[in-house]
Amino acid sequence: MFRKAAARSASVASAMSQIALPFDWPAPEDAESYIVTAANRAAVDGVDRPGSWPVRSAILTGPRKSGRSLLGRIFAAKTGGTFIDDAEQHKEADLFHRWNLAQEERKPLLLVALSPPPVWKVRLPDLASRLSATPVFTINEPDDTLARMLLEKQFARRGLQITPETTAYIASRIERSYIALMRIIDAIDTVALSQHRAVTTRLARAVLEEQHLMDETD
Repeated sequence: MFRKAAARSASVASAMSQIALPFDWPAPEDAESYIVTAANRAAVDGVDRPGSWPVRSAILTGPRKSGRSLLGRIFAAKTGGTFIDDAEQHKEADLFHRWNLAQEERKPLLLVALSPPPVWKVRLPDLASRLSATPVFTINEPDDTLARMLLEKQFARRGLQITPETTAYIASRIERSYIALMRIIDAIDTVALSQHRAVTTRLARAVLEEQHLMDETD
């Protein structure tokens, strides 16, 4: 029995060694493609209502792979405004100019970043003062509902059939992050295809353990 378990583990590990980072989920850039739950509803509502912003600019933050860039593109297409992705990596003088231009032209500007100021260290005093007056909308790590819906959607996009029971099993045991969700989907996809296996709870458990994605607090 031990030899069989070890062989299964080695087989899973071998298949998953083919996975490369970073993970990427291309997605349609329309509002209907963006799944909204309690984890991101406040951010979606805030970005969707630029007329309620105290200034013509806003900051959208969220974890890696949380869909913040997709939401920015949806915002730009819907409002005719501008969004700047990875804003914290841009030249501060350029951001200062774009912030002022948004006020002058009365066109909304959305700055998408990993973290808001003051975590996002801004050295230019004039930009820092403007960003301090700019509303911040935050996408949180996925809640249980969003985790399940993302799992279902992404497995379906890859042509993999998965039962609600297996989806629930993964969602209730995985580390609660978008990166972890991506890793488990990519890993299960790789193992299922390479070994010609169905996506079952047994397979999901083996991959979760091998990838060390089990939530230790569960």
